Parts: sequence; structure tokens; C-alpha cells
Amino acid sequence: MDRPMERRTAARTAVVWDAVRALLDGGSGADGTSGAEQSILDIGGGTGGFAVRLAGLGHRVTVVDPSPDALAALARRADEDDVSDHVTGLQGDLGNLRELAPEGGVDLVLCHGVLGLVDDPAGALATITSVLRPTGALSLVVNQRHAAVLARAMAGHFGQARQILDGEPDRPKERGERRFTAEEVAQLLGAAGFTATTTHGIRVFADLVPSSLLDLEPGAGAALLELERAVAERPEYLTLASQLHVIATR
Repeated sequence: MDRPMERRTAARTAVVWDAVRALLDGGSGADGTSGAEQSILDIGGGTGGFAVRLAGLGHRVTVVDPSPDALAALARRADEDDVSDHVTGLQGDLGNLRELAPEGGVDLVLCHGVLGLVDDPAGALATITSVLRPTGALSLVVNQRHAAVLARAMAGHFGQARQILDGEPDRPKERGERRFTAEEVAQLLGAAGFTATTTHGIRVFADLVPSSLLDLEPGAGAALLELERAVAERPEYLTLASQLHVIATR
């Protein structure tokens, strides 16, 4: 059955999945061999939305997450998809990542929606660099500041919009998850020794379109998904995107 929430979720995640899948199909691991099994570390991967799918492609995925409940759900999901031998769940976070992952032993790190939760994003990226192989890659998803200003203003929260516009506190815990501009992400990645290869705008329209439209218009969900894919790499739409997705290499 085609459900509105599933259609909206697909529109929000498809661009990221497409980019990660293309990266792996292109052979970005240590030996550069297309289609070879790669070692993937999913930081904050929770119940395995990406991890189980990647394991299904034949890769070995380690999920690091602070929630034991999420890791239990990950184990069940991996077992249901018959990929439990390719998925490992470890309780932890960026703070103790060096204790959990071998130094220089990972081909690809997924850091989706995590960087904005830490007190020291630069330090977190340095930690990620240490666990990657010299030819490794990073898939990074962060919330984007300009879109947050627009969303608050459209909701009538003009004071909040102005606060976000003028800058946010150094500690994200004081006001939820930290948001970044594309320029800030590029600077952080450069300082950590990464080179950004692609930047995608995620959820350019998916968060703005009312759910009722997806219910009323036949094929609206699929059309929205294709529209998100069409604008993902167009720089003029980056400031409208709720999130930024960056593929970066060492």
C-alpha cells in the first residue's frame, strides 16, 4: 500500500541513498575495486535504516549508537533481512569512537544528523578522520541554517527566525541541534583534511509540501521524489534545503 508518510520519507532520504550507493558502486574503498566488499561505519545509525540496506549489498557495517533500544531493533531488522552476519551494533558515540573502531580501518563513514549534536564539530571530524583509511570517504548530513530561518518565519516565529539568522550558540544543547551553512561545512571539512566532492540539498520541497497534496494528487509522491532529485545538486537551491549532504574524501 502507498502511504503518504512513506512517500514523504522516500523523498527525504532518496538523494542521500542514491549518492551513497553511487559512491560504493564506484569503488571508493581502500583498493578502489568496484563492487568490492567495504567496511562501513554508521555513526548514530540507530535502527539500521541505511545499515541493513548496505549490508544487503554485501558490505560489512558497524553501527555505533548510544541507544540500546535502537541497537536491539537494529539486530532484529538485520536478522529479518538475513544480513545479521554483516551487521554489528556497538553502544557508543563520537566521544568514544576511537575505542570502538580500528584506526585507519574503515572505508566509509556515515555521519547523518550527528555532527550538529556535538559540542565540538571540528574535533568530531578529526576523530572520524582517524578511523578512515587514507582513501576513505565520509557521507555527512547536517541541518542547514538558511532553511531554518525560512521555516520559522513561515510559521510566524519571527523572533526565532531572527535569532537563527544572527547566529546560534556554541553549545547546541542550549537550543537543540546546531545548524550549518554550506560554507561552514566546507571549512570544517577542509580543516579536518577532507575534500568535498559533492554537496546535495536534501528536503528542498519535501518539508514544505502539505501532506494533503500527496493524498489528493495521483502520482504526487513519485513526482516530488523526482523533483528532489532534480534540484539536489543545483547550487541555487541549497539555501532552501532543510539539510545538506556532503560526500568528502581524505
